[in-house]
Amino acid sequence: MMANIDPIHEKRNSRNQERLDNANVLIYSHDSFGLGHLRRCREIAHSLVERYKGLRVLILSGSPIIGSFDFRARVDFVRIPSVVKLRNGDYTSLNKHIDIQQTLSIRSTIISNTAKVFSPDLFIVDKEPLGLRGEVKETLENFRSSKTRVVLGLRDIMDDPEALKAEWSRRNVGAALDRYYDEIWVYGHELMGNPLLGVGLSDKTMARLKFTGYIMRHVPKTIGAVTMLPKKPFFLVTAGGGGDGHQMIDWVLRAYESGENLPCDALVVLGPFMPLSSRNEFVQRISFLENVSVRTFSADMEHLMEAASAVVCMGGYNTFCEVMSFNKKALLIPRSRPRKEQLIRAVKAKELGLLQFLDADRGCETDEMIDALNNLPSAGNPADAGINDMLHGLDSINQWVQDIVS
Repeated sequence: MMANIDPIHEKRNSRNQERLDNANVLIYSHDSFGLGHLRRCREIAHSLVERYKGLRVLILSGSPIIGSFDFRARVDFVRIPSVVKLRNGDYTSLNKHIDIQQTLSIRSTIISNTAKVFSPDLFIVDKEPLGLRGEVKETLENFRSSKTRVVLGLRDIMDDPEALKAEWSRRNVGAALDRYYDEIWVYGHELMGNPLLGVGLSDKTMARLKFTGYIMRHVPKTIGAVTMLPKKPFFLVTAGGGGDGHQMIDWVLRAYESGENLPCDALVVLGPFMPLSSRNEFVQRISFLENVSVRTFSADMEHLMEAASAVVCMGGYNTFCEVMSFNKKALLIPRSRPRKEQLIRAVKAKELGLLQFLDADRGCETDEMIDALNNLPSAGNPADAGINDMLHGLDSINQWVQDIVS
């Protein structure tokens, strides 16, 4: 469990629970694609209510599957109408009977009204400084004359700096950061780089940036009824949300279809957002393979991660945190479009000696995957890199929240 990477987290369960009576934290997560934003916000919320009695957390989320997850007492959610990000960068409503402008108007109204009624001491905005298409701007403006402190939470890697600079310049994000935000929390470690370096933000904004450390993941005390663990050693192959996981899973399956005597069976988790055509294709192919099994989705991914011999994944933020938390040998196969986030993370983590990495942009030769899977059991664990303070994110967040709301 990464004891030599992050000794801080061992102290969490030994602390007496403190009280922050009547403190309210509101978290906004636009959730147009995948599972990353929701899972990160949920983990932060659960950590806060575990640490502080009396504190309440409300999550505003556009995830269509938020109801598939369990939430602890004093954590609740308001689901706003879902939107889907298209490959060209545009958005469309998940409900085909409501156009995108109507959907955005409904979302903005729900966000604003919820914020007024809940009256939070702290408002945490996940990743999008103005919300999806500016839907949080009205709420941010209202909070300027209130007691509410406002924090922007960013993952460790955002995108190529020049691409992010151009995107944020078009949306005038720099001015919004100066005007609305008290602090910026990066859910990562300085060794992986500063996600806002080279983006052209003001000194005022950059001075508000703080690194939390990565967010430690834990195995839930109970296991879901559908989460039956394989009896034989296995590689966990996970595409995260699955919407963009076709290339990675196809590459891995071709290695197993080759007939090569690979060191472990594979358990493939496709992800709930994988297109139906791809899902059907993979389920059919896997039905012919005795050493590969498949699941569409698991809300108890931590159990599978802990039990796996090694992990093959794309390298999204949450999967990376799980790999680190459970000290798993890992092979990352990141995507580089529409954002280079996963590719940058994989390259930097490989340089630090944390994991293995294959670049799909250089070709997806079956023999290369076979070699990578054969070598995976002898690869080093993240702990072997000897970095001792990467996973204290929840401790930092808990302390900073207490500083703000108490």
